[in-house]
Amino acid sequence: MTTHGGFEPVFCTIVPPHVLDKLARAEDPALARPARRTLQRDAFERTQRRLTTVIGASAVAAVAHGRPQRTIHDARHGTDLPGHKVRGEGEKPGKDATVNRAYAGLGATFELFLQAYRRDSIDGNGLPLNATVHYDRDYNNAFWNGEQMVFGDGDGEIFLDFTIPIDVIGHELAHGVTQYTANLTYFGQPGALNESLSDVFGALIKQYTLGQTAAEADWLIGAGLLAPRVTGTALRSMKAPGTAYDDDVLGKDPQPATMDDFVRTGRDNGGVHINSGIPNHAFYLAATALGGHAWERAGQVWYDVLTGGELRQDAMFADFATLTVKAARERFGDGEELDAVSKGWEQVGVRTL
Repeated sequence: MTTHGGFEPVFCTIVPPHVLDKLARAEDPALARPARRTLQRDAFERTQRRLTTVIGASAVAAVAHGRPQRTIHDARHGTDLPGHKVRGEGEKPGKDATVNRAYAGLGATFELFLQAYRRDSIDGNGLPLNATVHYDRDYNNAFWNGEQMVFGDGDGEIFLDFTIPIDVIGHELAHGVTQYTANLTYFGQPGALNESLSDVFGALIKQYTLGQTAAEADWLIGAGLLAPRVTGTALRSMKAPGTAYDDDVLGKDPQPATMDDFVRTGRDNGGVHINSGIPNHAFYLAATALGGHAWERAGQVWYDVLTGGELRQDAMFADFATLTVKAARERFGDGEELDAVSKGWEQVGVRTL
């Protein structure tokens, strides 16, 4: 990736640092060691991301407009990226289910953005989609590094294979969409909006793939990722932030649902994975109030704001909310869409300007 006019070097992971920090302090070495190793690897990759921004990334392959161009690599439990190519665009599925899930997830993400929003890949210009699976050993994360997706296999104790939830794949690739559009600063409220937008589009990709309405969807991010020993259902809940898990080892899900419980912290880039629960809940409320397929109306409004050119890099919740109200009115008029969006923000305590 190039800097595209001053893009910030953002390294985005699906598992928040506060979760790994908690695991790293576990008394059981089988839980603590993988978490510590993951934190160390994330720190290294974060540094590499900054260096890439400074020196520039490798050239991008030729694009194929209007259709996905996917390549899946296997790190073979090493850390050299991208690894060994194991499946290219149009090639038949192999025996490795992880490879097949990654390939399908990249395709589902491409499909949602193309069919629902006429966006040609995450950059809008046919960018090839690359992913690496089987990254490191017992690696408890998945990330977007500004150029590609990377998936760990999990430690089998707390986390399972990170290609299992399709919304995890969509979440991380949606960071790429934000990178190429509003490029929200990855700290505080702008960073929480960055994370929330990835949750929103990750959820929409899952719903689109399953053909679910807003009422049928579970509104969970990362369902199926937690190992059986964990007391929880997912990493986050958009329907009920703060209820995704409550576990002896992981602790309790810290996400707030409204501004009354906004968390002020210097950790996790100012709580980007925590306070994202507030705009997440606003989207859930708007989408379920409207009913039907969430990507068609609520999702369209959120996409319009993300890509419309008015969203500043340092936008606060109120700035984003105000733009969604404006976008709802411009696209749908003074009807139920405007009412649902306005009330969604009102219910979570975010005022529109």
